[in-house]
Amino acid sequence: MTGLFQRGIWFFSSYPEVELETVTVNVTIQDFVADVVSELVFRNKQQVSQETMFIFPVDSDTVVHTFYATMGDTRIEAMLWEKEEAQQLCRATPGMENLRYLQDQWNLWGLFFVCFLGTLPPDREVVISLCYVQELPLQPDGAAQFCWPHELFPRDDYIRRILCKEEVFENLHFSIRLKSAHGVSHIATNTSYTPLQYTAPDQTSAEVSLKSLPWRQDLELLVYYKGSHALSAVAERGDPKAPPGSLLGDPVVMVTLMPSIPEVVPSPGQLGEFLFLMDCSLFQDAQNTLLFLLKSLPLGCYFNIYRFGATSKAFYPQSVEYTQESMDNAVGRISSICPDLGGCDLLGLLRSIYSTPLLHGHPRQLFIFIQRKISSEEEAVMAEVYRYRDHHRCFCFPTNGCDSFNLSQAMALETKGECVCIHSRMDMASEAVKCLQRALQPLASGISLHWDLPPGLEVSVIRKAPEMIFQGHQSSIYAQIHGQAQDPEMGEGAVTLQYHVGSQSFDYTLRFSLSPSPDDRLPVHRMAMMHLLWKLAWEGTSRAEKDIRHSAVKSSLRLGVPSTFTSNVAVRMKQRDAWHRDSLPPESSMLSSPSCNLVPCQLLWSHGCRPVRFKSTKFWMVQKCQFFLEMLGRKGPDTEALTQFSASCKEQEASPEEQVMEEPPAFNISWDWTVSPLSTRLCDFSGLRVVVALQKANGSWPLTTALASALGLSKADIEGQRPSEDVPPTAWATVLALAWLHQYKWKVSWSELLEAKACRWLRDQAEVQLDECLESANSLLGCFVEPTVFRI
Repeated sequence: MTGLFQRGIWFFSSYPEVELETVTVNVTIQDFVADVVSELVFRNKQQVSQETMFIFPVDSDTVVHTFYATMGDTRIEAMLWEKEEAQQLCRATPGMENLRYLQDQWNLWGLFFVCFLGTLPPDREVVISLCYVQELPLQPDGAAQFCWPHELFPRDDYIRRILCKEEVFENLHFSIRLKSAHGVSHIATNTSYTPLQYTAPDQTSAEVSLKSLPWRQDLELLVYYKGSHALSAVAERGDPKAPPGSLLGDPVVMVTLMPSIPEVVPSPGQLGEFLFLMDCSLFQDAQNTLLFLLKSLPLGCYFNIYRFGATSKAFYPQSVEYTQESMDNAVGRISSICPDLGGCDLLGLLRSIYSTPLLHGHPRQLFIFIQRKISSEEEAVMAEVYRYRDHHRCFCFPTNGCDSFNLSQAMALETKGECVCIHSRMDMASEAVKCLQRALQPLASGISLHWDLPPGLEVSVIRKAPEMIFQGHQSSIYAQIHGQAQDPEMGEGAVTLQYHVGSQSFDYTLRFSLSPSPDDRLPVHRMAMMHLLWKLAWEGTSRAEKDIRHSAVKSSLRLGVPSTFTSNVAVRMKQRDAWHRDSLPPESSMLSSPSCNLVPCQLLWSHGCRPVRFKSTKFWMVQKCQFFLEMLGRKGPDTEALTQFSASCKEQEASPEEQVMEEPPAFNISWDWTVSPLSTRLCDFSGLRVVVALQKANGSWPLTTALASALGLSKADIEGQRPSEDVPPTAWATVLALAWLHQYKWKVSWSELLEAKACRWLRDQAEVQLDECLESANSLLGCFVEPTVFRI
């Protein structure tokens, strides 16, 4: 028997002919939170019965709170129970051992909601009802992005689209409601849709429906709001049935922080903490890459280097300030990284790093180079990364074919970093330095929120402001408002965002309504509940905290919000016996009724090699590119595959570095600067490595025989061509090295940060005539570098 995964449902069959016939989706998007109600109708078009199982990927920004499936007069409903009681029920559930067996057999990776649906007879349908809420990511142009996977569109619509080109599909009902206090401006999507209809005179709400579906790609909907804002607030009334003072009974506010970050030159003390984590099995490439990274760091930052294998070890007990002395010391210790082909304890290393205090004013950023599989601790690693995701950012560099590629991608996405697959034809140092350039971009730090509420009201922050927010990203804060306003006529509150970018300070104030329209679906409460439960799971267990946890867990059962304190149980029953979500789950004694049967249903972590992400289009593009690169490495070009690859990556051309397809250097244990053929083809790398090694931490070069030799000159020639005696030898040598590096800039991108350091140092030498020095350098080197180089 084979299985077919269709983003949400898995059918075990030799002939996977269960088709998605009808899709009904109602989405409500309010600023940066989406509330999704969907109904998916599948039909078994085979002449044999099929065993079916529902699978849905879960991530840290999505709460799946309602699921049930209907087949004829039978209904299967998933619900939450407190963990201890759920575990007892699971032990009494037939088929749970099959679920755990399949968990190890799936070619999937990540966390999934899984529920057996049972046997689907021929020509019978199963109706899946799925509801979830989700935080939406911010796009660079300020839009909120909502995605729906193409696997969950009716398949026959694609065929009909080719044959008759219908404008409206009868079996697709996709409606979207938009709301924002700022006002809805417009939308953009990759399919046809009805005109945007405003439903409020002030254009704070609107509706739109899809007329067709995207051609074999995910639906991408971009929602644009009026004006440019650093703050957005969505207030939601509590449930009138819940007791006042509880999270469910009080109003909750979701505040989205989108700070404006201008391009500024970072001042000393605001440059960050850079931690380089190197898998010891990559020791040879580590030496090459770490040298370039160390030389590219700016003065004033802090850094440390960790190597990990079966055990881990740091260069320094704690991060040290980047100076000439610390840089020389670290470069000298690079060769101490020895091969370690034992285990790969990344979890222990991350816990050690996260336990060290953050350096005030120095945002923490991790560069993780990995080649081996992280044993079976991937779920624990992701739990740690998620816990501290507001305190750091991860740049991950898994090698091609690395068993930990999916984990690396997830870590980067969770912390708003970047994951770059180091293919055998790509150069690790080049990609690492590119990410370091991004890591050095300005960011918002010192973030704080200040609340102004009417007398009698107080605020309790559930998820506090992060340590930092990077360019192009946002962060959502949740707060509970409790108490009774002394003056009922005062129906507004205000929140002020304050932050720093370098030495500049910014503050923005937003007023929001404390009397929003009622919403019995409570999407903001559900997201706030998820963050509260995580917070309670991480903190201690004092008596007061136990009382809060008990109350929160009780509310989460009602809202359907999963946590570490709860577990799923599914029940098969007749439709007439089904209970409703607006009440708490029944007592376990009710499950002993002959009309109820327990069904295998759990949140499971799968360790396969195929990642499934619900909303990350970029993630699928990375996977698609990696697949075809591997395929081309094994055999000759395949026309069909190349056509698909070209279509998926149109308008994206490979850089000159990526177009060189040769094998990497042979494995060599000795400390030697071995470089890939890609680099030697592009420039005289032997000279480049010496020039880089000779640069000082402040960006200057001393005038030495070694530098002259690397530049292809003699020291006498360099001294003889010095523009004047007033030009210090170090300044003259730095201009020469800068011009020499710049002529290779179009070939090798690694030198950009080194050039920038040199330019900053030269601009501080007020007595040096830079244009005159550059003219002499061009003459001596036989090149032409324009004076604009000094503006880097």
